[in-house]
Amino acid sequence: MAIDIVTSASFVPASEILSQTVEAILETVVAANDVLFKKDSFKELATYLERIVPVLKELNRKYISNSESLNNAIQILNREIKAAKQLTLECSTKSKVYLLMNSRGIVKRLEGTMGEISRALSLLPLTSLELSSAIVVEIGNLCDSMKKAEFKAAIAEEEILEKIETGIQERNADRSYANNLLVLIAEAVGIPTERSALKKEFEDFKSEIENVRLKKDKAEAIQMDQIIALLGRADVASSAKEKEMKYFSKRKSLGSQPLEPLQSFYCPITRDVMVDPVETSSGQTFERSAIEMWFTEGNNLCPLTMTPLDTSILRPNKTLRQSIEEWKDINTMITIASMKPNLTSGDEEEVLHCLGQLEDLCEQRDMHREWVILENYIPVLIQLLGGKYRDIRNHVLVMLHILTKDSDDAKDRMAKVDSAIESVVRSLGRRIDERRLAVALLLELSKYNLLQDSIGKVQGCILLLVAMASGDDNQAARDAEEILENLSFSDLNIIQMARANYFKHLLQRLSTGPEDVKLIMATTVAEMELTDHNKVVLLGGALSPLLHCVSHGAIQMKSVAVKALRNLSSVPKNGLQMIKEGASRPLLDLLRLNSSSSTLREQVAATIMHLAVSTMSQESNETPVSLLESDEDIFMLFSLINLTRPEVQQNILQIFQALCQSPSAANIKTKLTQCSAIQILAQFCERDIENVRPNALKLLCCLVNDGDETTILEYVHQKCLETLLRIIQSSNDEEEVASAVGIISNLPENAQITQWLVDAGAIPIIFRFLCNGRHNDSHRSQLIENAVGAICRFTAPTNLEWQKRSAEAGVIPILVHLLESGTTLTKNHAATSLSRFSLSSLKLSRTIPKRKGFWCLSAPPETSCQVHGGICSVESSFCLVEADAVRPLVRVLEESDPGVCEASLDALLTLIEGERLQSGSKVLAQANAITPMIKFLSSPSLRLQEIALHALERIFRLPEFKQKYGPSAQMPLVDLTQRGNSSLKSLSARILAHLNVLHNQSSYF
Repeated sequence: MAIDIVTSASFVPASEILSQTVEAILETVVAANDVLFKKDSFKELATYLERIVPVLKELNRKYISNSESLNNAIQILNREIKAAKQLTLECSTKSKVYLLMNSRGIVKRLEGTMGEISRALSLLPLTSLELSSAIVVEIGNLCDSMKKAEFKAAIAEEEILEKIETGIQERNADRSYANNLLVLIAEAVGIPTERSALKKEFEDFKSEIENVRLKKDKAEAIQMDQIIALLGRADVASSAKEKEMKYFSKRKSLGSQPLEPLQSFYCPITRDVMVDPVETSSGQTFERSAIEMWFTEGNNLCPLTMTPLDTSILRPNKTLRQSIEEWKDINTMITIASMKPNLTSGDEEEVLHCLGQLEDLCEQRDMHREWVILENYIPVLIQLLGGKYRDIRNHVLVMLHILTKDSDDAKDRMAKVDSAIESVVRSLGRRIDERRLAVALLLELSKYNLLQDSIGKVQGCILLLVAMASGDDNQAARDAEEILENLSFSDLNIIQMARANYFKHLLQRLSTGPEDVKLIMATTVAEMELTDHNKVVLLGGALSPLLHCVSHGAIQMKSVAVKALRNLSSVPKNGLQMIKEGASRPLLDLLRLNSSSSTLREQVAATIMHLAVSTMSQESNETPVSLLESDEDIFMLFSLINLTRPEVQQNILQIFQALCQSPSAANIKTKLTQCSAIQILAQFCERDIENVRPNALKLLCCLVNDGDETTILEYVHQKCLETLLRIIQSSNDEEEVASAVGIISNLPENAQITQWLVDAGAIPIIFRFLCNGRHNDSHRSQLIENAVGAICRFTAPTNLEWQKRSAEAGVIPILVHLLESGTTLTKNHAATSLSRFSLSSLKLSRTIPKRKGFWCLSAPPETSCQVHGGICSVESSFCLVEADAVRPLVRVLEESDPGVCEASLDALLTLIEGERLQSGSKVLAQANAITPMIKFLSSPSLRLQEIALHALERIFRLPEFKQKYGPSAQMPLVDLTQRGNSSLKSLSARILAHLNVLHNQSSYF
């Protein structure tokens, strides 16, 4: 360590002093790294000192003589280095607040030390020393640089010091002024603004002041006492108990009645108590505004003594002003103490008047607010908040806001009042003006740690705040949002916010929180009941962190994250977005892992099922989104069906059901067929496993529809068909029955399969489902559609035996009925079946027997069929006329679906086949079937146009129909000759020739 005493050169060799000085410099440079204040200034000082070290070492090495001028320079240098070291150590150990208060002095000492060091270097007798030219130049540079060096207090420091000086001069006793000052000081010196940290720094500052007193530095001690008095008004300066004891000690010494003002308090001009008393050159005191007005009016004599006045002299009478303020404070204290009974009087006008007085007093000075708090008005105000008068409640909310603003004591007292927060929260649900005041108060309260937890626990509070945050009142919305921000410290509060559909903080924690918090947030997403809209809103911020948890989290985190994704993926829009964002890969990998628990696998499979369902909702104009990107994925996923539990099997089957109805259906069906899916599904149909068999049937129904006939016939054999019929008869699950019937409906129309079904009694088994008229629910409608489709295979005109069995079962009347009440597909199947039946009618119509004997004695003749000319019936000849099917078929022609119109038209046209043209056309005309045929000429369906053209070409061969309907058909026919394909043009031209519109030799033929 360098010596602390500057040693006289006459007793200590100069070389030793130089060595000690170098050592002191090095210690100062090290200490400069630890200063608590003005770090940049001390860093600059250290830089200059480091540059001096080589100079001193060169002097020590070259030093020979012991001249007085050299010794003098070295002594000054040693002394100033010591001062710099002392200042550096002080700034490393003293309170930060104390250092800030002395920032101007520190700057002055730094500048003085630098100047003296520069002077000492300039005193070195360089001409008599044999120093290198580089050292000489460096000494010159150092002198110049250190002379020019400037140290200034920072702008923020100067502003704080000016505020302190202003506060001391104006005797500012406001608590908020002191609180704000302490916060500014804390920010300037880099300490936390929390109450505990501020209190510690304030106590350290006071300790430094005690040290100053011990050193008997009276001037500094007085200045610091003034600062302590100013900052002592802050909340952290003393405990609530200390403030209360001090207040009541003073208040009890006062009477209960306000004091009359002293005569000296009155202004001689205004006769009112003065606010800003000033003394004139005559020694008299007046209110500043009054005497200034006196001068403005041209008076220059004293209003009391009438002696001439120097109008430029107006001195503040600080002593009198202080006395007046003390008198006012005493009376205000007495007034505040005496008002409490008025608040509990129950008289609305009196209570409002009292509240107005209190508001005015509290707005005047912070000290008045503190007195109201110390008089324990807060419990009384809370009680009033529960009253029935809206105006009183509004004034109470204003008062509570004034009292609690920047006052931890008031907030702490409020926390101790039973149901205080509940009373404020109730106001959130009232009228808009009261609601606005309540949310402003809650915002202030939510800044206090002890109350944050209480606010969040009040039932309905967070729900009301969320509603306000999205309301039309902009200020109230901002306040509500800020309160929610303040309450977001608690995971429970965040969960409540999320349940109220406010997801901001949940998403933040899910993305950036620690692992345990992420787990809580993911669990919340997994378990919440959300509307579809909120699921879409939530997915935007939740998808990425949840997928990260699925890929990289521990097993518990993976499980919860998958459950959350399952909840969100139930909305098709979300499912498609998840597929686009790459959710399929990690989910499929988890499903494939043998290490995954059965529960996790079930959740994963259910989530993938939702994604698959979402692919069904894609619009035709969108780029198709594929869930399973490769054949390997398809094969892998389907292979798991034999390796997993029923719950997972069910979901895998549902995944492929959905994919078979998506844009990638054709590829999925092909790949499933390649991996023997039909065989496996047929085996699952044999096993009565709950939820597995119904889904296996549904998927098998999809695969046999337009499937490869060879593959289907290989695995769907007689035993399988018998199993299907057994399920149809015994199952109570209507959806399962519909799937089994659908398989029969979708099977290829192979004679062997149909015969097996007939032999197994399929017709009556399936027919019974057509007799139930209840078609409203979707499963029942699906069952009817499939049942009619299945019945259709038994109406093939190539096998009269099957047709007869169907007709005898009563199928035809039911089919006619379904033309009126069925779905579009049901009508299509029904019309197709009736068409097939009708193709056999001519050959089954019995010839009318010739009458024998006397006519008068014989039975009346049987009526012949209008179309077939013989004796027809529904069951024997399947006649559409006898079944009253013609008009229902005509009504079907009004459907918008081209397919069902084609099927119905095909059925009607069986009536004009061959020799039945004349009779059949009449029946069609009577049923108004020809007009729809003409309309079909303009249909966008080429198939409908073609059928209608062929029908009209035959009908218009008959003069009566040509004459009646020909004119209305001409324009559509002409249009077809212009825009139709070659076959349609030719046929249209032929009809126009029948109508005498075109010549037989036209180029259209």
